[in-house]
Amino acid sequence: MNKKILIIVGVVVIGLILFLFFAANKNSSGLSLQKSITPSAQVLLNQAKDLQNKGDLLGAKDVYQRLVNDFSNSSEAMNWQKKSEEINVKLLFSANITPKSVLYEIKPGDTLNKIAREFKTTSDLIKKSNDLAGDRIIPGRKIKVWNAPFSILVDKSQNILILKSDEEIIKTYIVSTGKNNSTPVGNFKINSKLINPTWFKAGAVVPAGTPENILGTRWLGIDVPSYGIHGTTEPQSLGRQVTQGCVRMSNPEVEELYTIVPIGTEVTIVD
Repeated sequence: MNKKILIIVGVVVIGLILFLFFAANKNSSGLSLQKSITPSAQVLLNQAKDLQNKGDLLGAKDVYQRLVNDFSNSSEAMNWQKKSEEINVKLLFSANITPKSVLYEIKPGDTLNKIAREFKTTSDLIKKSNDLAGDRIIPGRKIKVWNAPFSILVDKSQNILILKSDEEIIKTYIVSTGKNNSTPVGNFKINSKLINPTWFKAGAVVPAGTPENILGTRWLGIDVPSYGIHGTTEPQSLGRQVTQGCVRMSNPEVEELYTIVPIGTEVTIVD
């Protein structure tokens, strides 16, 4: 009887040892394979931070995008995407030449508006990215000009606005859209831009800068009468469907968007 028990115990112990052995080998092989395919997320994250500290914004952005693509299931993926978008805006507003910009030599007779029209950008963006204090420009000077078209996608189901350039996501903004699904769906274009817009409300004129003027500091009208993208005096309402049909942004963010996108920019709104 004791002999039988000893044999059973021996078989169980041997089986357990073999199980642990193969499990360890399997895990080791899996880890080795993973390491041979891609560096760990931590290694990439350290690399991105190092590049950013050295001022290599393009390199840092590429590494953050690799993190998002290779580790999309990570709880940190959204933070990496946000970092990438922050760098995108820094690149837009800096003198760094990127694959979507050119170094343009100012010619006699040029004006900022003329250059902006030629490259389908804005004079505000040219000024900001070249640290120009005013509209005066000097022939012979070389300036950075963004030359890739911008587009805007508004997703009503998520209450987000996505700014793109050549289909690359530049930045994602939290917005408010129309209650009762009143924001129009379709393909539109920006056809007007106003600073500190007056609100014409059912025959009443509500001056800019007053608390009753819900349009905030900027207006980007689309080719549907009375509809557009604008700021707000109620930032706490962002992320919800609460407007009369317009797309509402925080004032700092609509001012940023106003600087970047020219008249004629395509706007797609989806449910």
